[in-house]
Amino acid sequence: MSIMSIMSKEKSCPDATLTVEGKSYSLPVVCGTENDRAIDISTLLQQTGYTTLDPGYKNTASCTSDITFLDGKEGILSYRGYAIEELAEKCVFIEVAYLLIHGHLPNPTEYEHFRGLLNQFSLIHEDMIHFFDHFPPNSPPMTMLSVMVNSLSTYYPEMSDDPLKRLDLTAARLISKIRTIAAFSYKKSMGHPLVYPSPDRSYCANFLNMMFDKPVQPYMVHPEAVAALNKLLILHADHEQNCSTSTVRLVGSAGVNLYASISAGINALWGPLHGGANEAVVTMLETIHRDGDNFKKYIDMAKDKSNSFKLSGFGHRVYKTFDPRGKIIKEACDDLLEVLNVSDPLLDIARRLEEIALNDQYFVERNLFPNVDFYSGIIYRALGIPTNMFTVMFALGRLPGWIAQWKEQQEDPDGKIGRPRQVYIGEPSRPFVPMSER
Repeated sequence: MSIMSIMSKEKSCPDATLTVEGKSYSLPVVCGTENDRAIDISTLLQQTGYTTLDPGYKNTASCTSDITFLDGKEGILSYRGYAIEELAEKCVFIEVAYLLIHGHLPNPTEYEHFRGLLNQFSLIHEDMIHFFDHFPPNSPPMTMLSVMVNSLSTYYPEMSDDPLKRLDLTAARLISKIRTIAAFSYKKSMGHPLVYPSPDRSYCANFLNMMFDKPVQPYMVHPEAVAALNKLLILHADHEQNCSTSTVRLVGSAGVNLYASISAGINALWGPLHGGANEAVVTMLETIHRDGDNFKKYIDMAKDKSNSFKLSGFGHRVYKTFDPRGKIIKEACDDLLEVLNVSDPLLDIARRLEEIALNDQYFVERNLFPNVDFYSGIIYRALGIPTNMFTVMFALGRLPGWIAQWKEQQEDPDGKIGRPRQVYIGEPSRPFVPMSER
């Protein structure tokens, strides 16, 4: 097979030519609005008898989408055409959630209507509260979150007939209830009485109050804490076709309802290589702190090819320069800790590691810059959120993106059930041997 050559100019995007066994085939080139390009191989097997092999789908676009644009080389991230820097600076989370699901930023009337739905749907059915009693005491919060979200379909079965009918209500219900479920799961794990949502508080303020208010110790909701949480959720709201989002789309392609598809995405996010990354950062910082803050030891370990240790929170599968979310979250982290007057030795370690890595050719040459996970765990610690809840917080933020991606996949007229191919490398055809002759 010869190398595929793309016969294209900057904007015309004519077909690509593939030569296989001396025969040439023409394949369409799909051009995105930001000049990203893809060779459409949907007819490749039919035309040539060949499939493609792409472990981890590093070079495979599974769909076209108008939700999120990501340029890893330039460090660009935008939702529906809006730069992530502007959204994080000028919006609250529920504005961005509305943008992702509905395709435009809400006007004042739409915003108030959406806020009203979130307040209306904030309670979960009282019977569901008893579900928590049947989990073992030390159950991971992500287990409870996945099970509880999946069970919502039995309480709200309206999607079974027409999954897209009144999706606006279903989306608001999910976004509101997942916050309550997350807070209740934490309260149950602590053995504390539940705190119900309040109609007088914003989305993020409500969550913090449900998490930390106690009958004997009322919780003071700091506006700076609310602002930091809004930023964190916005930065995590969508990130193109990552593992959990691809899972939501793949499960949804089988006709599975939104609740079950989101539950599957939660389970995918749970992986330590995906949503558990910020937890790994805090664990690493704690290890260094216990070791006498010996930065050099761990920097040397990370640079040693024979050592399996890696600096968590540095580098990214997609970004080959600074993660734009990392810059925003670092500033938010600095601001929050200053306002709350929090002294965290882990933050000092994080800053020192960042300084060393940014001035060390080993890390610079490999584009190992701090990513969004590097500082998000520090913010969660400052807010009082325990480490085992970090991935739950990720899921809260990512939910609007999952819903938008599921909706887009369901509305796609050319959508098909996901069914990757494989290259079989097992035993060739062989005769069956009866039991008596084996």
